[in-house]
Amino acid sequence: MDILIISLVLAFIVISLYTELIGPAFTFLIGVVILGIFGILTPKEILSGMANEQIAIIILLLLIGDIIRKTDVIDWLFDKFFRSTKTYRGFLGKMIFVVAGFSAFLNNTPLVAIMMPYVHNWSKKNNIKPSKLLIPLSYAAILGGCATLIGTSTNLIVNGLVTDQLIVPGLKPLGIFDFTVVGLPMIVLGSIYLILFSDKLLPSKTDAIAEFSIQPREYLVEAQIRENSRMIGKTVEGAGLRNLKGLFLVEIGRGDQHFSAVTPSQVLREDDVLMFAGDTETIAEMVNSQMGLALTQVGMFAKRAHTEVVEIVVSHNSTFIDKTVRQAGFRGKYDAAILAVHRNGEKISGKIGMVELKAGDVLLLLAGDDFSKRSVDTNDFYLISKIREFRKLKWYQVAVLFGGLAAAIIMSGLGYVSLFMALIIVMILIQFLQIASPKDIPKAIDYNLAIIIVLSLALGTAMVKTGMADIIANFIISVFKPFGALGMLFGIFMITNLLASYITNKAAAAIIFPISVSAAINMGLPPLPFILIVAFAAAANFITPIGYQTNLMVYGPGGYSFKDYMKIGLPLTFIYMFVAVFILYYYYIY
Repeated sequence: MDILIISLVLAFIVISLYTELIGPAFTFLIGVVILGIFGILTPKEILSGMANEQIAIIILLLLIGDIIRKTDVIDWLFDKFFRSTKTYRGFLGKMIFVVAGFSAFLNNTPLVAIMMPYVHNWSKKNNIKPSKLLIPLSYAAILGGCATLIGTSTNLIVNGLVTDQLIVPGLKPLGIFDFTVVGLPMIVLGSIYLILFSDKLLPSKTDAIAEFSIQPREYLVEAQIRENSRMIGKTVEGAGLRNLKGLFLVEIGRGDQHFSAVTPSQVLREDDVLMFAGDTETIAEMVNSQMGLALTQVGMFAKRAHTEVVEIVVSHNSTFIDKTVRQAGFRGKYDAAILAVHRNGEKISGKIGMVELKAGDVLLLLAGDDFSKRSVDTNDFYLISKIREFRKLKWYQVAVLFGGLAAAIIMSGLGYVSLFMALIIVMILIQFLQIASPKDIPKAIDYNLAIIIVLSLALGTAMVKTGMADIIANFIISVFKPFGALGMLFGIFMITNLLASYITNKAAAAIIFPISVSAAINMGLPPLPFILIVAFAAAANFITPIGYQTNLMVYGPGGYSFKDYMKIGLPLTFIYMFVAVFILYYYYIY
């Protein structure tokens, strides 16, 4: 009866997730509650995932990644390598190469956490949806992690099972490069597959962060050519101002002269004032831009340690109506500088400081720390949304943030401390050194993602507890055993990968490992290829977001559904299966 109930619950979950009948969190909640009602799961087992170390690690890494994203330091670091890359496939190829290479020797979960903010920002700058890049980021980490013993925790767990098992006494532990014979070719083939098909198979979705912002508006914004700018002496076209995404050069001001019909051959000079029409995100990027332009309204705000770009609308009884931007005195009154002005359906011209404000004008502000406190009870405007946050860190704060994260990864990799404890220490240092505000931490937690992970672990517990996972495993293996060694390898890969997709890769490896080794011994075959196929099948998990940590990490920020993973991940899984099976068969058995 328990098996029947779990089967029906699984069928409901799969149908709901892939048809998007209801939200994934609510789908898992209904399924797990049914298991609780029938006594298959106890309340303690349902909630046990909340004490799961891996869940806490994922949340901590996402929080640290969000802090890194707000500092813009990661942009500067990665720009050294990706600066010249402007095309989607060019960036995708470089990203996969970097991530897969490092994942072979580093824990791939923190690596994805570090890369996510940069990938997100690069995609926005280049008008590409993050959903086109975040799943490939996760898959690249998985491909690289499968190539060595230390690349993923799943391989280490399988190696632990090798040293602990009693079926084949004296079996040697796995070597660091035993996985490379399959892992390296799959890095190459998997990379080619992702580069060729990611754009076609992945959705073009608005990311979770962008969903909180409204439709972009066209603002008038003013910037001045800085001293020593690379633009000085170049033409408008030569300086790259004709092809800026999200910005259009409207006018050039030079002293008392104004060039409203800007030609591509117009030569730029120091202190020229450039008037752009642009959208919210692009103007927000200009605050910390390396273009050689300074937003004229920013002034000393550029040196602030913490600022935010926010959007407001001027109210109908505002004291700013009929006053110019300069006369409004925003800096003194609200601790904010007006960056740009938008007036729906009406063209604005002239310098920003001389624009007379009207009711309904939408203003883009660069706000300081006191803005929220000073604007609580104001009748002058209404806050629409926060566009972007900037934090300028001191050298020692940067050292602690990045050095602490690197030390946490290295120390946990060497076994001196658990990754969870190391990340907790990093978070304490972040708070102590005021790198991030404590009140912002809860806002950055993806509670929906945490619920999905906790409930999916409960579902896995039910499958293991009732013996359903063992029944499925033994049935599949009995079906494939008559087809010899090759058929058995295919069967083991399929069942391990399927179980890993829904009950976590570690549990799947633990269930299938003894069955796989026993099958090899009964057939008179060497156990090593049967051990390795379990490791590859458990770790190479592409078809669901809940099967692997990095898939879960990009699930929310990419705005993905479960079927997005199946669409791009199923062909990659089949490629991995055929490559792994045939290489292991011909290398160890044939």
